[in-house]
Amino acid sequence: MPARLPSWAWVSGLTVGAIAAVTVLAVQADRGPQPTAAATKPSPSASAGAKPSPKETAPAAVPADSGTGRRVVYSVGQDRVWLVDASDTTRRSFKVWPGTVDPGPGEYSVGTRRQEPTTGSDGVRIEQIMYFTQEDGLWVAFSNAVDGSSPPPAAAGTKTGGIRLPKADGDALWEFGSSGTTVTVVG
Repeated sequence: MPARLPSWAWVSGLTVGAIAAVTVLAVQADRGPQPTAAATKPSPSASAGAKPSPKETAPAAVPADSGTGRRVVYSVGQDRVWLVDASDTTRRSFKVWPGTVDPGPGEYSVGTRRQEPTTGSDGVRIEQIMYFTQEDGLWVAFSNAVDGSSPPPAAAGTKTGGIRLPKADGDALWEFGSSGTTVTVVG
């Protein structure tokens, strides 16, 4: 009568076989086509009932007059931000909702950063605030709503310096824009 293998030997053999099969499948999957994600963001609007715009087909090119090196570029005319690395490669670009007071063209630096939620001048709970200049006696800063919403329309004559970002873009900017990071504002 042949010797019988203990159950632990069977379980160990099956486990090793399963690990080998998963490893082979992982290597094959790694060699296959990889998914890509298109950069699609909602189109900012000053109205509270703003609806997302059609998907963008290609991200906008960083403005030529925005300098060189690692920086955050904000275009007042396009209501767009670019995160540009040290090799002048755009890492991310997205539309924003501007405040009613625009910063003047020029080069600034991220100063104070506040991650904890607070209430913005428009009454919305905001977080990840990155101040970079003052304009017309008002601080200008990037931030995102805690709930990810777009800002409500500003009341007539109200001055707001918050440049509001969609939540995912606010997270990306927070990671990219440490204190001292250059912010270049173009027209």
